[in-house]
Amino acid sequence: MRKYSSFSHIDSTPSMATLLRKVWESVSNRSCSTSDSATYRSSLTSSSSSAIATASSYSSLGPLFDEIPLDILVQIVRLVGPKDAVKLSCVSRAWRLLVSDNRLWVYFLQNHQLEPWDSVFFAELNLRSGYPLQTFPSQTGELSFMRIYGQRAQVPGSVIIDGGSGYCKFGWSKYACPSGLSATFLEFGNIESPMYSRLRYFFATIYSRMQVKPSTQPIVLSIPLCHYDDTESAKASRRQLKDAIHTVLFDMNVPAVCAVDQATLALYAARRTSGIVVNIGFQVTSVVPILHGKVMHHVGVEVVGMGALKLTGFLRELMQQNNINFESLYTVRTLKENLCYVAADYKTELSKDTQASLKVPTVGWFTLSKERFQTGEILFQPRIAGVRAMGLHQAVALCMDHCHAADLTGDDTWFKTVVLSGGTACLPGLAERLEKELHELLHPSQANGIKVIPPTHGANSAWFGAKFISNLSTFPASWCIKKKQFRGKSRINLMW
Repeated sequence: MRKYSSFSHIDSTPSMATLLRKVWESVSNRSCSTSDSATYRSSLTSSSSSAIATASSYSSLGPLFDEIPLDILVQIVRLVGPKDAVKLSCVSRAWRLLVSDNRLWVYFLQNHQLEPWDSVFFAELNLRSGYPLQTFPSQTGELSFMRIYGQRAQVPGSVIIDGGSGYCKFGWSKYACPSGLSATFLEFGNIESPMYSRLRYFFATIYSRMQVKPSTQPIVLSIPLCHYDDTESAKASRRQLKDAIHTVLFDMNVPAVCAVDQATLALYAARRTSGIVVNIGFQVTSVVPILHGKVMHHVGVEVVGMGALKLTGFLRELMQQNNINFESLYTVRTLKENLCYVAADYKTELSKDTQASLKVPTVGWFTLSKERFQTGEILFQPRIAGVRAMGLHQAVALCMDHCHAADLTGDDTWFKTVVLSGGTACLPGLAERLEKELHELLHPSQANGIKVIPPTHGANSAWFGAKFISNLSTFPASWCIKKKQFRGKSRINLMW
């Protein structure tokens, strides 16, 4: 772990006194009753007032600062900002106790970080130790958010590549969202020769589009789950793919690599470490049980031979039946993403007026009716599209049965959280319909407590899961593998 050095510089007492006097002059004319300060004061005062009282006999900067009320003191610490707040710890023990209070640094993390506080808290509580995840994460009280804030400020940015089976999202970890999107021209699951050259071309193209040198920062890579079984052959295939990816990236002089499967990252994005991820990919849909961040291959990953491409193709067939013809599949996908939804009750929906229109740029207006919900219905009734496969609810229920039978924890609650992932998983109504179907399909005792969570960040859930890791206070040390480690095979079983 890096030393906490970004805030280690302490000004001399005279300069600190000048700083405090300026801030005192700034706040002394302000009202102490604003709603913002009142909210923060109520949360901080209870834990800090006793510390101030017990430290009143310690050194101070003079009578002026002895008379500062606690609520004004809190405002001063807030106004000077994180870096100068640390410097205040040299003033006296009373100040030091206040400045080190966790709630103050929660406030700074809430207002000085790009990520929402609940995401920061989840990541630092559950992911900071690296992989494998701790079964019982550190208690909140043991975390120093002052230290965490300083360490997060020092974390180097990383390149994030979410190599989906249909589209690749890439960007910089310090950005609010991916900066680029392109059709994936490499099937990660294909391990046939010449694998190295294809991987190298793929990564070189992404780095070129980002205008970034590979040697400048670590990379966090999201990889579609493939070779689902727990057989020796499937294990060997996953290992071969992992080795090829690391070899290519290290040959390109990438300093550190973190490769995690897409389903696990989507689970992290939903602020969970255990559950079942339903990843609706480009070609297939996978139902993946994950416990403490590890894919339970031996429990069983269910695969439904239908993905986003099938839904798009089925919508085109429905439109052609209504004499709506065009060449571009992109236009159909646009209509699917903007007009389609999943009905809560399919038969009831058939009797409703569901007509809606959309103008597709450079193409024109399109009007859909029953096609809007018939498209998503094939996830539950594949036979409508001529596909012989399980319905989505049946695949999830089967996965839950396997998890229950495996009895991995003695507690059946871990697999009752179902997280949806993928662009098609964003269809309105899908989460509610799946939850309803599971309650009807499973025994009441097993269905009790089931919760289906829609994609937290839309089609970019895996990218945001990688972002959580990239901005951790312990990154890259706790999550990445370096070239020397890889060559020595010391962490060959890292992640997936």
